[in-house]
Amino acid sequence: MSAVPLPISLYTDTARPAPSTPTLDIDRTASVAIIGAGFAGLSAALHLAEMGVDVCVLEANEPGWGASGRNGGQVNPGLKFNPDEVLGRFGRDLGQRMIDMAWSAPDFTFDLISRLGIDCDARQNGTLRAATNTRTAKAIDATANQCAAHGMPTRLLDARETALATGTDRYPAALFDPRGGDLHPLNYARGLVTAAQNAGASIHGDSRVVSTRRQSGKWFLTTDKATVTADKLLVVTNACTGGLWPNLRKSLVPVYSSIVATEPLPDDLAARMLPQRPVLYESGHITVYYRLDRKNRLLMGGRGPQRELSGQTGPLDYLKRYTESLWPGLAGIRWTHAWNGQLAMTTDHLPHLHEPTEDTLIYLGCNGRGVALATTMGKQLAQRLVGGQSVQIDLPLTGIKPMRFHAFWPIGVHAAMIWGRMKDRLGM
Repeated sequence: MSAVPLPISLYTDTARPAPSTPTLDIDRTASVAIIGAGFAGLSAALHLAEMGVDVCVLEANEPGWGASGRNGGQVNPGLKFNPDEVLGRFGRDLGQRMIDMAWSAPDFTFDLISRLGIDCDARQNGTLRAATNTRTAKAIDATANQCAAHGMPTRLLDARETALATGTDRYPAALFDPRGGDLHPLNYARGLVTAAQNAGASIHGDSRVVSTRRQSGKWFLTTDKATVTADKLLVVTNACTGGLWPNLRKSLVPVYSSIVATEPLPDDLAARMLPQRPVLYESGHITVYYRLDRKNRLLMGGRGPQRELSGQTGPLDYLKRYTESLWPGLAGIRWTHAWNGQLAMTTDHLPHLHEPTEDTLIYLGCNGRGVALATTMGKQLAQRLVGGQSVQIDLPLTGIKPMRFHAFWPIGVHAAMIWGRMKDRLGM
C-alpha cells in the first residue's frame, strides 16, 4: 500500500519543503525501531539519536501525516483534570510528577525548538481557557485556585479583562497561562525530522509496517519492501493505530477535529481580537479553539463531520457563523482553507502508556493536547528505552484495555457531540 499524501490545508500550503525520508527498501538492523513519525515518535528518535542510539523510524505515509501535521497549532499546558484530582487518583509521587511534567510541557517544547533552531513560527504568548457560562466559570475558578496553590504562573481574568484579551464579551471569565503558545505544526514536525536525521536517526516515510513478531529477544518488523530487526520497539501510532498490536486499536477512539482559516486580517482588526496573540480554547462539553497566526490568519477549530473533509468548507459553516457572533466585524471575510484530522481520545481522557514487554513501549491517546505532551514524552520514552525499567516515567503504566462496543464508536461520537452541544447551550 503506497503512502497517502497529506490533505490540503493552510499548513501544507505554507510549509517548508519536506525533508527526504526515503522508503526503506533494504533489510537493516537497529537498536530501537519506532513505528509512527508524529511528534512523539520524532521526539523520541531525536533524543535517542542524541544519546548515540541507532534508531530507525518507520512511517506509513510521511512524517507529520496524522494529527501532528493537521492540529490547531496550540501548545497548551496541563491535563484534562485539575491538579488535585491528579494527586487524588495517582498519589503524591506519581501524581506530582504528572503535574510537573504536563503543566511544564510547553516550556520543554519551546526550549527544544529554540535549541534546535526550528523555524516553525513558535510563539510563547500564553493560553486562555475561556468559560462560556456560569458553570464553566466556577470550574475555571476552581482550577485557578489549584494552579495558584501549586505555584503556577496562571492568572484568573474576570469578564472585563477577558473581553479586553479577546475582543468579545462572550466569556464571563478565563484562565491565562503564560506557558502556552502556538506554532506551525507541520513545519515543527519537519523540523524535528531534520534535527533527528542530523543527530543520526534513520527516518523512512512510505514504509508501512505490515507485521511484527518477537523472537529470540529481537523484534522483526516487516514492511512491503524490507525488514527491520531491532532490540527494542516503540509504537506511537496514536489515532492511526491499526491491527499490529492486539486490542490496541480498540483502546481508543479516533475523533475528527476540524479547522477553518481566513485570509490574513487587517492589522487593526486583528489587534482588536487577540491583541497579545494568546491561543484560546473554550471550556465546555464540545471544545472550540482558535488563534491568530503570524500572518493574522484566524484559525478556528472544533468538532465537525466524522469523515475526511477533502477541503470542503461547507460542512464547517457553523464555525464561520460562530466566529461572526464573536466578532461581527468579520462578517464577509474570506475563508481560504478547511481541513480536518483524527485525534486519539481515550475513555479516561488521559494519555496511555503501555509496557507489554521489557523491550517494548507503546504511547498514544493525547486527547487533543499532543503538541506539548507528545514532545515531552518523546524524551522520557527514549530514556526508558535506553535505561530500562529503573528509569521513571511521568505517566502511569497500564495494561491495554479494549473498549466495549468499539465498533459503534462513530455513532457514539455523533451522539456525544449532539448531547454535549445541548448541555453547553443549557449551561449544564
